[in-house]
Amino acid sequence: MITLTDIHKTFDGKPILRGVNLTLPQGQSTVVIGASGSGKSVLMRSILGLVTPDSGTITHQDAPLNPQAFLNDFGMLFQGAALFDSLPIWQNVAFRLLRQMPKPRARAIALQKLARVGLDADVADRLPATLSGGMQKRAGLARAIATDPSVIFFDEPTTGLDPIMARTINTLIRDIVSETNATTLTITHDMTTVHSIADQVALLDKGKIRWHGTPAQMATATDDKLQAFLFSGS
Repeated sequence: MITLTDIHKTFDGKPILRGVNLTLPQGQSTVVIGASGSGKSVLMRSILGLVTPDSGTITHQDAPLNPQAFLNDFGMLFQGAALFDSLPIWQNVAFRLLRQMPKPRARAIALQKLARVGLDADVADRLPATLSGGMQKRAGLARAIATDPSVIFFDEPTTGLDPIMARTINTLIRDIVSETNATTLTITHDMTTVHSIADQVALLDKGKIRWHGTPAQMATATDDKLQAFLFSGS
């Protein structure tokens, strides 16, 4: 679905990405782990077209990635949910839909997506500030899937959540990926998330993919950087 080949990016003379090679297979959940400052966010932003690599290529369905066309079939769950404070929850979920269809239809879809992530209809007209952190995160997930995108990105999806809500979000992500056959990329420090949602895992270290494999293979991997990351719980 998406392939990155020899991606380099430098900011103010400091190399951040130093030749990243990574493929996000169609319908699979790819999770990128790595210490803070390893380049995970820059990697994600490069795919989104928010950062232009200095060199290397990014392809989408075997053609050069067109950011505008890509974003039309894309959803994202942001680290802090990133809901619009002044809009009721249903309008947050239907933000893109309201540009494409009549308001009643957009609201109906928003209610359907809210129900999919376990939020009742009475949440729809509330403002984000009246919801708990876990409810806001679920509303953000409902927005990410509102247009039934084929590609979804998750930025630290369980940060700031208690263990019970984190498990809920992980389960929702895993189920939605399975149901929709979406291609997903997640960046996280949470190894519970890795084991819950990943089909493949990539360790980004000093701007390069140092290790790549399945969650099951991590247990027997001998790479010292991977083992240090797993042991530290970074």
